[in-house]
Amino acid sequence: MPPGIFCPTEFWSKGENQNIQVDFLLPTGIYLNLSVPCNASLGTIKQVLWQHAQYEPLFHMLSDPEAYVFTCINQTAEQQELEDEQRRLCDIQPFLPVLRLVAREGDRAKKLINSQISLLIGKGLHEFDSVQDPEVSDFRTKMCQFCEEKAAKRQQLSWAAWMEYNFPLQLEPVAKGLGTGSLQIPTKNIFVNVKFQSGGESFTFQISPWEFPVTLMSYAIKKQATVFRHETVQKPEDYTLQVNGKCEYLYGNYPLYQFQHIRSCLQRGLTPHLTMVHSSAIIAMRDEQSNCITSPPKAASKPPPLPKKKPNYGSLWSLEQPFYIELVQGSKVNADERMKLVVQAGLFHGHEMLCKTVSSSEVAVCSEPVWRQRLDFDIGVCDLPRMARLCLALYAVVEKAKKARSTKKKSKKADCPIAWVNVMLFDYKDQLKTGECCLHMWSSFPDEKGELLNPMGTVQCNPNTESAAALVICFPSVAAHPVYYPSFEQLLELGRNGEQPRAAPEDSEEKLQLKEILERRSHTELYEHEKDLVWKMRYDIRDQYPQALAKLLIITKWNKHEDVAQMISLLQTWPELPVLNALELLDFSFPDRYVGSFAINSLKKLTDDDVFQYLLQLVQVLKYESYLDCELTKFLLERALSNRKIGHFLFWHLRSEMHVPAVSLRFGLILEAYCRGSTHHMKVLMKQ
Repeated sequence: MPPGIFCPTEFWSKGENQNIQVDFLLPTGIYLNLSVPCNASLGTIKQVLWQHAQYEPLFHMLSDPEAYVFTCINQTAEQQELEDEQRRLCDIQPFLPVLRLVAREGDRAKKLINSQISLLIGKGLHEFDSVQDPEVSDFRTKMCQFCEEKAAKRQQLSWAAWMEYNFPLQLEPVAKGLGTGSLQIPTKNIFVNVKFQSGGESFTFQISPWEFPVTLMSYAIKKQATVFRHETVQKPEDYTLQVNGKCEYLYGNYPLYQFQHIRSCLQRGLTPHLTMVHSSAIIAMRDEQSNCITSPPKAASKPPPLPKKKPNYGSLWSLEQPFYIELVQGSKVNADERMKLVVQAGLFHGHEMLCKTVSSSEVAVCSEPVWRQRLDFDIGVCDLPRMARLCLALYAVVEKAKKARSTKKKSKKADCPIAWVNVMLFDYKDQLKTGECCLHMWSSFPDEKGELLNPMGTVQCNPNTESAAALVICFPSVAAHPVYYPSFEQLLELGRNGEQPRAAPEDSEEKLQLKEILERRSHTELYEHEKDLVWKMRYDIRDQYPQALAKLLIITKWNKHEDVAQMISLLQTWPELPVLNALELLDFSFPDRYVGSFAINSLKKLTDDDVFQYLLQLVQVLKYESYLDCELTKFLLERALSNRKIGHFLFWHLRSEMHVPAVSLRFGLILEAYCRGSTHHMKVLMKQ
């Protein structure tokens, strides 16, 4: 067989309307070379192949064409099964024009949807399967089940409720005060043309802009019954209004002038043209989605698993020894041989440094430097907060002997930052990590501040394990048994026990000082005595200034477990916050999961329009989450699966950053979950 022709991506984009010689390998061992159009679908190509194969030996041994599927080597040098035979050859863009026909195996519907998801999100699902991380596996299982359950419930909605998901209303944001805008609310009636989808007859009505769509539909039904002398008059509630030529509908108890289409037509001096669509047509669309061929078969319902109880081991709070790690060695380090290598380590909770940073000893530059050094931190194991992260930075410094002489002492600065990496101290199941682990690092770039550590960076290791520098560290076994972070109930119990009764006489001077502190708009750090005052009067803040919760959280000493427990206990009685204040709590400065849950609960009252307005910012916040399974992810998926417009933009906000290695795993898993909950939406997404 002659060698294949290399077909780069540019070839397929330029030669879309040309023919190409393709090598076909049949299951019988027969090789065929045929000229096929680049824009032909796989189904068409299979028919052409079968017509030629019938004149070849061993054709009688082949089964029906449907029993086989094409495979190819894609542009990422991986073998790919091409289940979707509606795709064109120029869209598949194989690395070589070679297609192999193999027998189908397994569940075709499942393979087809997996293939479509991989194509849509730009990342093969087999890459998720190959990640040896139980957090990834558990998150995929949990989120996919969550999304598929939402999809099943959606198909049981009434036709009117289903429309709210599939065709969200396009309304003006504010109904009041519209007269101050560029378009005045009409003081007299407006003309609207209404056409019936079934018969095609149309009527023009003069109606008040304050009337609801149901009133306009009742006029149309009465007019039709009068003109055609119908004996039975249909109910307007069985219809909905569609904008002519668009997948946009007018329904609900909103005045006509509030619909964007009506406003747009009036502004341009045009008569709005609408179509009366019967509910049976909407129900048919809903049923078509539920019977979509790409939908996976429903698995037999299983009882939910019993919640796993944490072993009743000794409490983390009883371990008062200082926390430490062992720095073992590095690998694939690239630096000037005239320099020395140093590792700096710090413990952070959000932006807050929990204790002083520590640095390793200097070692000579080599590809695999060895330290085998213990790094002690000035914080007890008992005081480690749940969201504590270890931040490491590898950098090179000039040897002391080669520094210029100086009579003044100068602090030794990092001359060449090399790489950084972050890792959580507790795993996703609340267990304190132990044992040795290899952390593949991210390349550092010098900044103006000269900061080496990057606490805001991802806690995911660099997926480029072949060339990235790495550090091997060892977390200590602080006890003879696994150590878990205390449960929510234990936190509340400690918080209640540590509460101090408020003094009876209230100091008016302190209250004035507190008010002045809370009303400051500057973001300068408070003095220690001001922090003490804010913490002392935290109950007054809850009762009188609940919107200042962020300032209280910032001054909370997260490196003291007693204060943390009291703050979490106080949070349970905190009143719900306005939206803007709740959004502030999603900042990286507030990583605690109970604070995040409180913020999300305050955001659940947001309308779909409000969620859509903040969607891009909420997606950016996802980058700073410490674990895959978080309240924000579930909130976004739930709203996306309840409103197709939100889902559409959520998909593309995530998809547009799939090329970023630091977030590709998290965003890819969320995209997979959304696709499994909206298999019908995938058809629309694949056309874009």
